[in-house]
Amino acid sequence: MNRVMLEESTEQFRLSREERTLHVGRGNPIRISSGHRIQHHDGKCSRPHGHNYEISVKATGKLTEEGWVVDKGDITSIIDEWDHRFLLEKGDPLIEAFEQSGDGDAVVILDHPPTAEVMAVVLERRLLERLPNTVSDVSVEVAETSELCSGF
Repeated sequence: MNRVMLEESTEQFRLSREERTLHVGRGNPIRISSGHRIQHHDGKCSRPHGHNYEISVKATGKLTEEGWVVDKGDITSIIDEWDHRFLLEKGDPLIEAFEQSGDGDAVVILDHPPTAEVMAVVLERRLLERLPNTVSDVSVEVAETSELCSGF
């Protein structure tokens, strides 16, 4: 084996063992439009309304044979499942209203109130469950408005 091939093989082995972090949306966030309400809130957030959310993701893991931590498309496809959907807490009567109107598939049901903080946690868990096992950690930042952001 010549020296170049040996160096390349050694480098490939070293890269496959190191963990790296991929940032998706750091400078240009993933944007989704979703509705929600905070059912037991005393203020105006208890009314159905929507936001143009901006989401950024950090995924840490070992490099795949393709040379990346994870395919960006795998991350965006999971987040896009919430685009143009209504996020509601389990037990919210609006869930039944959506189902009766024939729009039950437009609802994402969460175990907790659909705040930016909860959205970040749920997306982190969903991404970790569904991304390849080479991904060891995921952090999500969800910006509901320019003034309200949760994560990282």
